[in-house]
Amino acid sequence: MISPGIRLPAIAATCAALLFAVPHGWAQREVTLLEPDEAQAQLTRATRESQRAEARAARLAREAAAATEAAERTAREAASIAAQIQAAEADIAAAQARYALASAERAALSARLAERQQPLVRLTAALQTTARRPLALSALQPGSLKDLVHVRAVLDSAVPRIRRQTAALRSELERGRRIERRAAEAIANLRAGEDKLQARRSELAAMETRQRIASRDARAVAARESERALALAEEARDLDGLVDTLGEAARLRRELAALPGPILRPANIAAEVADDAATVSAPAPSSTRPPGYQLPVQGRIISGFGERRDSGLRSTGVTLAPAPGAQVIAPSSGRVAFAGPYRGFGQIAIIEHPGGWTSLVTGLSRNDVAVGDTLIAGAPLGVAGRDEPVVTVELRRDGEPVNPLDFLR
Repeated sequence: MISPGIRLPAIAATCAALLFAVPHGWAQREVTLLEPDEAQAQLTRATRESQRAEARAARLAREAAAATEAAERTAREAASIAAQIQAAEADIAAAQARYALASAERAALSARLAERQQPLVRLTAALQTTARRPLALSALQPGSLKDLVHVRAVLDSAVPRIRRQTAALRSELERGRRIERRAAEAIANLRAGEDKLQARRSELAAMETRQRIASRDARAVAARESERALALAEEARDLDGLVDTLGEAARLRRELAALPGPILRPANIAAEVADDAATVSAPAPSSTRPPGYQLPVQGRIISGFGERRDSGLRSTGVTLAPAPGAQVIAPSSGRVAFAGPYRGFGQIAIIEHPGGWTSLVTGLSRNDVAVGDTLIAGAPLGVAGRDEPVVTVELRRDGEPVNPLDFLR
């Protein structure tokens, strides 16, 4: 009935195998799936953040190796580990995005195959039935030999079409296998990133423990200053009031530090008093930008500077949605003016930078710094929350809020 060399049972089996073959290994791990557009945006952002964090970690490691003082070396080593943690977090986010993209592509492929499945299944069943029917039985069936020849012609014309369709299906399923390999690779990268992240966090925790032991005897003055800062937090009407109060204290410290030491009684006392008054009253000029400024945490920006909040007021900072438990770092070098809980904002940290700049970071679940600590840019500040974390950073210049994104290095 059919041209030599063409075996319908084999073709039918091939069609059935191609139609019902399903890539395996997709449910290897529970991963939150994102929409394709969101996954692509996360992949782009996470790749960029990982590269920056790795470059920062390498730079800090070189600076730590070149440091001559133990305190500076330890501070830069801690900042380098924090950068490595952020790089691992970004790698995890990138792996999640790649898995989401692979899953979306696989779902689209499955939909296309489903559209072809029914007609090809019916055709395959008919071919199998015909292939199993003996030629003699076909000749004895009602109908003329002309009908039999017609059937053969139809089958001869159908076989090339079947071949083309099965070739297309083979191509689609090979694409499915490539998608599966990408998904498996993303899962492997995800697990490797989590292992690396856990190792870096343990390393940072051990280093912080050593730092606390080393500085335990020098904590008496810092403890008194921390108690005073907590008292100011209780007295402040709101967060802006606390920042303003701490800003006034910082300006007073700068003015006192700028006062000249004891000198001989001058001949012209009035002129000297006037000069001293001008020195004390003149505020310290702010620099053009805080040194090496960066966002304190990696994540998607969900609210920009100047956007209206639910309360109707405009935002004075930038709000980010990081990964649960993400590492938070000091956006720039400076002195910790406040570190602790504040009503409605979780754990917060206020850092005074040189040149009249102040950063406020809110939404921490844990604070790893204390009032009076001197931080370098990128030093570990704390961690974000575990349940839908939100971290906000505000940057102020001489007390006035400015957009932190305008000052990123």
